[in-house]
This record gives sequence, C-alpha cells and structure tokens, in this order.
Amino acid sequence: MSMREGEPEPSRAVAKLQALVRIPTVSDRDPAKVDVQAFDDFVTELAVQFPVLHDTLELTRVDSHGLLFHWSGASAERPVVLMAHLDVVPVEGTWQHPAFGGDVVDGNIWGRGTLDDKGSLVGICEAVETLLERGFTPAQDVWLSFGCNEEVSGTSAVLAVEELARRGVRPWFVLDEGGAVASEAFPGVTAPIGVIGLTEKGVTSLELRVEGRGGHASTPSPMGPTARIARAIVRLDRAPMAPRTPSPTIELFRRMAPHGPLPLRPVFANAARLKPLLTRALLAAGPETSAMTRTTFAVTTLSGSPALNVIAATARAGVNIRIMVGDTVADVLEHVRTVVADDQVEVDIVERNEPSPVSPMDEAFELLEATIGEVFPDAVAAPYVMMAATDSRFFTEICERVYRFAPFRMTKAQRQAIHSYDEHLGVDAFVDGVRWYQRLIERIPA
Repeated sequence: MSMREGEPEPSRAVAKLQALVRIPTVSDRDPAKVDVQAFDDFVTELAVQFPVLHDTLELTRVDSHGLLFHWSGASAERPVVLMAHLDVVPVEGTWQHPAFGGDVVDGNIWGRGTLDDKGSLVGICEAVETLLERGFTPAQDVWLSFGCNEEVSGTSAVLAVEELARRGVRPWFVLDEGGAVASEAFPGVTAPIGVIGLTEKGVTSLELRVEGRGGHASTPSPMGPTARIARAIVRLDRAPMAPRTPSPTIELFRRMAPHGPLPLRPVFANAARLKPLLTRALLAAGPETSAMTRTTFAVTTLSGSPALNVIAATARAGVNIRIMVGDTVADVLEHVRTVVADDQVEVDIVERNEPSPVSPMDEAFELLEATIGEVFPDAVAAPYVMMAATDSRFFTEICERVYRFAPFRMTKAQRQAIHSYDEHLGVDAFVDGVRWYQRLIERIPA
C-alpha cells in the first residue's frame, strides 16, 4: 500500500484501534451488570488517542457515555452526521486470539469490536484527527455521534437525536455502520460489493404465552400449555409471510448483473421485470438470501416447567421478528394471530419497531458511491436492505437520507464472526477504511 501526503499513517491508526479494543466495553440490558469503569476508561483513552480532535471539536456528553462532537465547517446549511458506537456484545466461543487482546497476527487485528463497531469509530476519529492536523476545514458542519448502548437498543442515540433537534440541526445525510465491501456476498459473484443500506428491517419481539392449571406430571391433560405453545411455534414456522422484493434489492441485483454467473446475468439485469423469478430464486438459495425477500420469524427463547416432574402452569416462547420494508407491525400481529389460530395463546408485544424509510439514491448516495469507487476501485457500489438494526434508525426522525456502510473489506468468514467468535479486521482493510472516511469528509460539497 503506497502512502500519499496527508493520508493516515498506518501504524499510528492501528495502535489506536488496538488500545481501544483492549477496553471491554460490554453493554447489558441490566445496568447493574455493566462495567461502568470500562466505559469511563474508554472515554478517557479516546481523548488520549485523539488529542487534537478533543481540543478542537465541541463535545456534548449524551446519556451515560455517549459522545456527540461538533466540527464547525465553512457552512452549516447541509450538516453531515457520522456515526459509530463504543459498546460491544459479550464474548462467546473459543477464540484463536484473546477477545480483548487487540493482537495483530497474520496481518489482522483480532478482538471484539474490530468490526462491530470500534473499527468504524476509530476510523472516523483518525480521519478527523489527520485532517485537523493539516488545518482542514470541512465544507459543511460535521457531527460525530458515538452511542454507548447500541447493542442493547439503548437510549443514547435517541438522546443524540433530541439534542440535534434542540439545536435545530437537520442533517443532509447520516452515515452509520451496516454495509461493507463484501466479498463472497452472493454465490458466483466474483467482484466485491460495496453495499450501502438504504433502509433496515424493523425489529419487533413478541412473547407467546399460554396459562394453565399445571400439576403433577403423572396426570397430564391433553393440549396443556407446553403442547399449545409447541403447536403455535410449528404453525408459525410453516406459514411465513408473503415474500416481496423491494426496490433497493432490485437495484442491487441490477448492478451485480455483469459480475454474476453467466446463466443468471439476464435475470439480474432485468430484475425489475423478472421480479417473481428473482424472488423465487432468492427463496430457494438459502436462509441468507431468503431473508432478503420477506419478514422473518425466529423463535429464540422458550420456558415451561421448572422441574421434570411438574406440568407447566405457564409456557412462553419469545419470537424475534425482522419486518421487511412494505410490511408493518400491525401486519405481523395479524399474521401471527391468524396463523396460530388459538385464543388461548396470548400474544404480547415486547419491542416494536417499524422498518426504516427508504433513503433516496440522490446526490448524497452518489457521494458515498464515488468515494467507494476511489478507495475500492474493484468494488461495485450498490444499495441494499439491511437485515439487522442500528442506531441510525432513530435519526430518520430528523433526516431523510440515512445510510449504513462501514468502509472495510470483509470476507464471508469475517461477517460471520460479528457477534460470534474470532472477530478480526485486516490491517490493510482498516487503513483503507480510515482513508475512505477522510476522502468522504474532503468530498463533502459546499
């Protein structure tokens, strides 16, 4: 990798990421289980690693450890918000290298948060630090919004939005994590795809509950609470909601067409006209592509009797639902009740979020696309529907252009390591990501 004047210095940037990965900022839905000292240490270390940024930008503390920086530009007419989060999920599984070691081995930085989402946080900060050292002033105001409880759907992003709204800030666009420069993204597609999320599925969780008399296991009655819950789960599993292929997915496949398997190129290129055929192909290709076409239901928690010889008085099943663009929470509830078809199964809403609005592919999207083309010339920039949830969904309240893209090359194995074990980010990929953020800020138009 050749260096040009004014670009980030690789070893410096990597050392900063290592230092921050080593701080175990694990979030938890129960505040009593959060290591507050780790979050205090992270905020302190961030200031040590990025002194110019902290000396120059205005900082507003949000929530317990959320950070909102304001970088005054030449104009405040079209401000830009760059997002990341400093919390991580717990460590699970057996790792090749310590999860909070930040070790550099075989050209990769290993550790929880390298991909989700400290890589982006440090990448943004290093790009800003480098530009500040050069005396650069952005064409528009730039805000850095770093949440502290994204992994548990916390309030820091909501409070950041409230603070921006209080100040009258209406961003031109918002950029958060989400997409990537993904290799092995689709079977037979040779080029890496720089996927930019235009929207994300709505995350809704339900609890199915059946109450009964309970009693001794020696005298069971037919269709007790556990049997009814089991039947409800099976019915739900066998009756998915109708598939649909939204416009970002159609455009994704149209752009991939020249790089896809030869027999499928005509289908990809004419995705809009051949939508039913494309939808059937995605449904048949496996769970990952099937999830691109419909609202999904995953039964994630089950509970019944506390003892082997006791009939459950209450049986519960937790269902995590990712709602496709075009469906609504109301549609989901109607579907569940219709399919389960049992008045004794109570349906309680634990969490509800509608799908995010679809952001336009206008000048702001073209800026992201052009920057991808400059830093990753072999990649095909394309829109998509993000399956997971990010803090950026809250920013749709104040901005119509909310995009999700992390500028790092990721293999399929790396993407599978997110929220799993052996999370790691290539050193070269990280430095390219820093360079991408820097070029994006430099490209913001007046």
